[in-house]
Amino acid sequence: MEKKDILGHFRIEGEFTSVEAYGSGHINHTFLAKTKEQKKYILQGINSTIFRDTDALMENIAGVTGFLKKEIIRQGGDPDRETLTVIPTKDGKLYFTDPDHNKWRVYPFIEGASAFDAVKSAEDFYQTGLAFGRFQSMLADYPAEKLHETIPDFHNTKKRYEDFEKAVAEDVCHRASSVAEEIAFVRARKEEMPLLSDMQKRGELPLRVTHNDTKLNNIMFDDMTHEAVCVIDLDTVMPGLSMHDFGDAIRFGANTAAEDETDLSKVSLSLELFEVYVKGFLKGCDGRLTKTEIEMLPMGAKMMTLECGMRFLADYLQGDIYFKTARDTHNLDRSRTQFALVLDMEKKWDRMCEICRRWEK
Repeated sequence: MEKKDILGHFRIEGEFTSVEAYGSGHINHTFLAKTKEQKKYILQGINSTIFRDTDALMENIAGVTGFLKKEIIRQGGDPDRETLTVIPTKDGKLYFTDPDHNKWRVYPFIEGASAFDAVKSAEDFYQTGLAFGRFQSMLADYPAEKLHETIPDFHNTKKRYEDFEKAVAEDVCHRASSVAEEIAFVRARKEEMPLLSDMQKRGELPLRVTHNDTKLNNIMFDDMTHEAVCVIDLDTVMPGLSMHDFGDAIRFGANTAAEDETDLSKVSLSLELFEVYVKGFLKGCDGRLTKTEIEMLPMGAKMMTLECGMRFLADYLQGDIYFKTARDTHNLDRSRTQFALVLDMEKKWDRMCEICRRWEK
């Protein structure tokens, strides 16, 4: 179907003048649609290979955004600008299925705001922490257990380790012998991997609504004030732990090197950026995290980094079947970068914990 015909199935008034590819996302197919009346909308083709249960996916998004709108109104904010709005189809559904069984959804475009792919300043990282902290705060009373698990075991580090060991044992590409050092690095930290999930099972950590992709480019920044306005890309919103969201942001944003840097001497945890993010995140959380959650934030950073490195290495052993690669050792390089970052976190552990205690107050 033509994109304009797809848009015609949604509750949108006006005549569409253009529909063009938009953004740099790798998962869904995203388009910016404009109308004769100067209105803009985001049309997305949902990746059904990754998100197989579209009903569950869209129920999560509609539930969370509906809850957020009420909270934003209660706090005197702008619900049309500070969270996404799912536009229903003309028959009241959350998405449209075309004749080829492709799934489509529509959001209003957030005017006067932009997303960025890289942290350009400490203030950017602070604003990111503030936004994801507010996300935690505003959804603190949402019943996380009612959310669907759209990607099972997404941050189940113990299960990720089991998958890793399976990849090592099968060694389908005969690569295991060449990465014995990296395999040993992972195995040496096996006992820590179930720590967070075990604490949650014992009731020591509360189940939260988590975003699960807390990168800078999932925040919209106001074009005038450059303050964080809205958290976007809610596809991976699921029940989880606050330190998952915190840790993934640190893994991505506080590393002094690129994710696939081959010169490991460039890889380290920037304590300056770590503190900037802690400050913003805890301010945004506005006292909604427990003391134990705050104490475990450094462990969240370590586990999310270790988990990611483990996934890169497992994919390398399996022949690079999941993550896109640009060279033969790309996934291996990525895993080594993550492991180097874990090692630096371990060296700076006491300072990381002290920073979290300092901004808890």
